[in-house]
Amino acid sequence: LFWSPIVDSLYDRKFGRRKSWIVPIQFVLAIVFWWMGSHIDTLIRNPADNIYEITYLFLAIVFLSATQDIAVDGWALTLLSKENLSYASTCQTVGINCGFFLSFTVFLALNSSEFSNKYIFSTPRDEGFLQLGSYMAFWSLIYVLVTMYLILFKVETQPVDRGDEQEVEYGLVETYKTIWRICKLPHMRLFIVVLFFAKIGFIPNDSITKLKLIEHGLHKEDMALAVLIDFPVQIFFGYYAARWSQGESKMKPWRVAFILRLICAALSMATVHYFPQTGLTNWYFCIVILTKVTSSMAGTVQFVGLSAFITQIADPVIGGTYMTLLNTLSNFGGTWPVFFIMRAVDYFTRATCEFSEGSELLSYSCSAQEDRNRCAKDGGVCNVAWDGYYIMSSVCILAAMA
Repeated sequence: LFWSPIVDSLYDRKFGRRKSWIVPIQFVLAIVFWWMGSHIDTLIRNPADNIYEITYLFLAIVFLSATQDIAVDGWALTLLSKENLSYASTCQTVGINCGFFLSFTVFLALNSSEFSNKYIFSTPRDEGFLQLGSYMAFWSLIYVLVTMYLILFKVETQPVDRGDEQEVEYGLVETYKTIWRICKLPHMRLFIVVLFFAKIGFIPNDSITKLKLIEHGLHKEDMALAVLIDFPVQIFFGYYAARWSQGESKMKPWRVAFILRLICAALSMATVHYFPQTGLTNWYFCIVILTKVTSSMAGTVQFVGLSAFITQIADPVIGGTYMTLLNTLSNFGGTWPVFFIMRAVDYFTRATCEFSEGSELLSYSCSAQEDRNRCAKDGGVCNVAWDGYYIMSSVCILAAMA
């Protein structure tokens, strides 16, 4: 939020307002990735001894990527015509999901020794086919190629004609003042409050349901299959959500998906409660996957619909700052409640670690995750009398409906 006005205000007019930031940042990121290619594997083998190096390294990557994101968001407002602005969020959705798919599903599979020995290697090996260092070095080269394409073939033109609108250039101080005046508008203040609290109803489902399913016996490999199925669904619905947002009621996709996500949150509680005690069956696994993919699809529609709306109301002059402000508040609305809800789940959970007769150990509470791990290590059984997950999920859904 404090950095984005600088990105919007300081640039080289001849080289291009957005390219002035995107090009150097991508070159720096390429250098960082190339260095990581030969060092990251050594660092993560002993993370405790290299925690400061790893922290500083990824902090720098996040800062550079955030700056790049500000510039790209601002460029989208002037790169696309007015009737195609809603598709900026579709491009973002496709890019994010492709990156997540390649760097999560594909990379973890190729990095797994079990997968590589089964499908790639003719003789078993201790390490997977692709290591993190090699993966980072590969993307370093991709960054260089993409950046060279921007320099040589992409000319940053003046903003497209938007009727009677005229481009006005703001200095750094004026950009800060303008964004503050925007935040004080009555409708904007209401919109900010909505962004800040709208995601509370989905937090338990998004953050805890998967953990509960794994506790009941769902394997992580099964969840990876859900990601594989989810990938084309998100791209498909991301495209049509953008088209839907072009109508007169631009926030209607967001509102419809909001209700659908609340329904999925309630259904997810049921999938946890009725999880088969004898083990996961094929039909029940299909129900879990269907609920997970439907919830994810609704989240994609909400994201694309909201992003399309923000893109259409944003001022191109301070586009990076405008979009960063609202997107940051939207993202923060989905992160700040997580800590409190997770703590509340442990607080309302009633569970006791019990031991077999003849054991010298006394029973103790195992509501928190660390206590459950301790219980398993001591050889006891954590019997849950009441799970706070159901309480907090119900409370959050009711609060969102209100």
